[in-house]
Amino acid sequence: VQVVESGGGSVQAGGSLRLSCATSGYIYGPDCMGWFRQAPGKEREGVASIDDHGSTSYGDSVKGRFTISKDNANNTLYLQMNSLKPDDTAMYYCGTIPSGRESGTWVGFCGPYADFRYWGQGTQVTVST
Repeated sequence: VQVVESGGGSVQAGGSLRLSCATSGYIYGPDCMGWFRQAPGKEREGVASIDDHGSTSYGDSVKGRFTISKDNANNTLYLQMNSLKPDDTAMYYCGTIPSGRESGTWVGFCGPYADFRYWGQGTQVTVST
């Protein structure tokens, strides 16, 4: 499975960005996709997730500001980020969990802290005051 994030950049506080994540290489498609982020010197933080039924979940720090969505036709993931804050500055990664039908096993829960099997190189988001 290949994962490629894009859309990061620099923005002033209060601004917006839209991240995209192109994925490919599945046999049956993903059971769970999501975004997580990591800032220098900080632990990984779960941002948002969406399962194969379209159910979404968000980390507490981004609820009401970020929206995750997915294009099922091509397994592309998006993250609309509004009202950005300097604390949102981080490298953002897109993660995916292929369908359990590929391995014949349960893939685990789907959430911002899911055990994503594949992720990309990340896209940097920098929010200035």
